[in-house]
Parts: sequence; structure tokens; C-alpha cells
Amino acid sequence: MNKRIRTRSIVILAITVLSIVLFAGLPPSLAGLKKNIRLGLDLKGGIQLVLQVRVEEALRTTTDQTVQALQAQLQKDNISVRQITRTGNDKLEARGVDPTRDADFRNLISGTYPEWDITSSQGEVPNTYTLQMKNKAAAEYRVAAVDQALRTIENRINSMGVTEPVIQKRGGANEYEILVQFPGIDDPEKVKGIIGKPALLELKLVQGTGSFPTREAALQQFGGVLPSNLEILESSKADSSGAKSYYVVNKVAGVSGRDLKTAGVSRDENGRPAVSFDLNAAGAEKFGRLTEENIHKLLAIVLDGQVVSAPSINSRISDRGQITGGGAGFSQDEAHDLVLVLKSGALPAGMDYAEESVVGASLGADSIRHGILAAVIALTSVIVFVLIYYRASGINATVAMILNLVVLFGAMAYFGSTLTLPGIAGVILTIGVGIDSNVLIFERIREELRAGKTAVSSVATSFSRVFVTLVDTHLAALISATFLFLFGTSAIKGFAVTLVIGLVSNMFTAVFVSRTLFEMVLARKGRTDTISI
Repeated sequence: MNKRIRTRSIVILAITVLSIVLFAGLPPSLAGLKKNIRLGLDLKGGIQLVLQVRVEEALRTTTDQTVQALQAQLQKDNISVRQITRTGNDKLEARGVDPTRDADFRNLISGTYPEWDITSSQGEVPNTYTLQMKNKAAAEYRVAAVDQALRTIENRINSMGVTEPVIQKRGGANEYEILVQFPGIDDPEKVKGIIGKPALLELKLVQGTGSFPTREAALQQFGGVLPSNLEILESSKADSSGAKSYYVVNKVAGVSGRDLKTAGVSRDENGRPAVSFDLNAAGAEKFGRLTEENIHKLLAIVLDGQVVSAPSINSRISDRGQITGGGAGFSQDEAHDLVLVLKSGALPAGMDYAEESVVGASLGADSIRHGILAAVIALTSVIVFVLIYYRASGINATVAMILNLVVLFGAMAYFGSTLTLPGIAGVILTIGVGIDSNVLIFERIREELRAGKTAVSSVATSFSRVFVTLVDTHLAALISATFLFLFGTSAIKGFAVTLVIGLVSNMFTAVFVSRTLFEMVLARKGRTDTISI
């Protein structure tokens, strides 16, 4: 055996051993597959959810924030306005603008709020203006709401430690849906509660004398008509008698979860689980000003529209606060889950479950069994064909195909790829691509032998000339598979990943390995006239 063949043999042996170790250890087994290659939802079982983001809620929140920011800016610029209210999800109205500052008001809107169209409105109050969000800006806010929801869900799921979740947009331009898959999940209800929880933390001043036993009693202190800048919220938990309390609070929060820096599980004054939070610099400044100006008043800690607690402000507080569970308190798990969703950020809007499906582990086991059976049948059929049709050279093709699969699974294990049912289809297609490459080479060798060339010359010429053809076909398939991965859904991505790795490994086995095997046989027997093909 010459030096060139020995070097190529060492390379093949090294790659084979490395692939086997990566794939399954020694010896190879199905248990190794489960250990090193993650199984997708269709094989392992789990839950799939399709969440539809309520993008109109996000628009409404944006409009409320614009109202708050505009009020602060007008106060800073000494432009008096009787009232600013939201009149629609993407519309607000400014009533009673100071006539002497009319031009300043218009300039402020056009300069600071370019995404809003301003028009003069005729109504009971003179100098009234309507601000309508531009269609392009509204569309961008809707898309941004879905993107933010996607990032928030990713943060929450990653914090839970779910293995290989699939989280991506789904649907058309106006559907605003998110597809979420959790392979191997064992508590879908808990996951649904965590990913769908808005977790919007707000700190709002309580107006009036405190809590009320009914909504009507809370409304009565204002003569039955609630001012537009206030709202009535109920407590999140009931008291020992099963009744809930009601609070009248400012509609606009003094500080919100968007000012949150971090959160963690702590203990309240009674030693029960609680949630402590720290605010960022901007939030600390607002919180300090809010508490300093309202000492001895109640501050409602509102989570997802319900009052968790309403402690009294005894002194100025700047950057830190605590959320307790009220009379019943939090359990340790409740405090932990609340910290998780607060740290991941608030969802920009609520979400509805458009679809929900559960894949059982038994179905996944059936998929694995049937997929492996199909692959074995395909491989066996191909082996029988090449052994009958190409005689001894069929052994060469068989070794190349088996090594192709070993390298394929070894590479998948190394890159941490997720094997799905379409991925198994990609494995079967890889077998077909592998034998197709061998057929091209073998038929070329036959032609060279029929032309009267020696075996050594036929092998060398055939591999050299077919190489360009193989590169062309594999490159075209690689481009197609790459686009499938970039733009396909999760199932298509699983197929594309397997196909890409299979194509690369096939170039190695069909050209490098197969040629080396031919040269080894020819060098060992010293035959230069013909080979069994």
C-alpha cells in the first residue's frame, strides 16, 4: 500500500471513529441517538400552541402612553389644555387648547409626534383637536407588538429550561400569530400560564379613602360618575370571607414594569415568600418623585389589572419595592413564577390560544419505529440492488452509503441538531442521493472499461470527470435546502438540516471514500486489467 492510499485510509478511519463517538459512543445504539441527538416534537411528544397577539391592545397602550407624554410636554411648555383623552385604539382628542398657543400646540405635535395626524374638530369645547395615528405607524406598532411578544416568550421559555423549543412567527401579514412547540413537556398548563401571562406591573396612586367592598360603593364617592382619569380595579385575591376589595386608582401608572431592572424572590415582614424588584434610573427618578409627593397615601401595586396590595407610602422610596401576596400571601412557586415573568419583560398585549395540540410520547415512539423501519427497508433494498447489479463493486457502494449515514448522524450530534420525522425523510433521501452518486461513477467506469482502458486508468478517469457533475448537482441541492431552512417552518427546517448535512457527507463518501476503496483493492491485487463491476 503506497503512502497516498495509507494517508487517505487514516483520514477515513479517523472521521469514522469520530462520527461514531459523537453519534452513539461505543458501540452504536438507538440509546445513543436519544442521548446525543435531540428529538423533535413529532418524535418525542409534547405540546404545540398557536398564540394570536391582541395587537389592538398594544395600539391602545401606545396611545395611552402618548396621552401621558403629551400631557407632560404641554405642562413643561406652559400650553394649557382642558383635557386629553383616548377616543380609540389609535386616536386621541385634546379639548380646550389655549387659543393664544394654538400654533405652538400644532408645532409640538408635528415636530415631536410625526406619526400622528392632527385635525381640528368641531365639538362642545372650542379649540379641540383630534390626533389619529398614521396607518403606516399603526402597522409598524402591530408588527412590533408581535416581535416583542416573541422575544418575551423566548426569554420566559429559556428561563424554564425547556429543551429545543420552537418559537417563531406564523400566519399571514394580518394574522399576528406565534407558533410555540415544547418537545417532552410534562406540564402544559403551567407553561401556558407562564407564556400567556401579561405580567404588566404598574404602581398607581389610590384615590379616595382606601378599599371598598363593591364596585358601586367605590363609584359612590364620586357621585356615581367616575372621572375620566381614574379607574376602578379589584383585588387579585379574596379575603377570608371570599369577598374581593375594590380600589379607585389613577388610570395612568406612575411607574410601570417597563421601568423594571430586575426582580427576585424575597421574604415579607411575616417571613412569607414575596417578590422584590429594583427599578432602572428613569424608573427610580419617577418612583422617588411619586412617593415624595404623596406621603401617607396608598400606592396600589397592580399586576395584570388587579391590585395585589396597596401599602401606605411612609417615606420617599427611590429604586426598590416589594410585592407581597396580600392576606393569603404567595406560595414559593407563585413567587418564583412571578419573578420569571417579570424578569422576562411584560408582554405588549394579551394573547389568545388559536390552536392547541398535544403529541403523546407513544405517537412519537411510533414515528421513530416507523421511520427507522422505512430507513432500514430503503437501505436494504439499495444494498441488494447494488450487490446484484454491480457485483463486487456493490460492496464499495454499500460501505460508502453506511459511512455516509454514520457521518451524517455524527455531524447532527456535534451541531446539536433536532431530529424530526421530516428529518428521518431527509435521511432516507440521503440514501437515495448516495446511491445516485455511486451509480454515476460506476457507469462511467464501465464505459471506460468498454473503451479498452485498464482498471486503474478507468477508475482515475471516471472519478476525475464525474467529480464536476457531482459538485454541480450537490451544489444545486444545497442551495435549495438552504432556502428551505431559511424560509421554511419547523418541519421543513428539520428536513433541510438533515439534507444539507447528508449532501456534504455524501460528497466525502462518494468521492473520497469510494475512490480510496477502489485504489486499495487494485493496489492489493495488483490487477490493472479489469475489476468486478
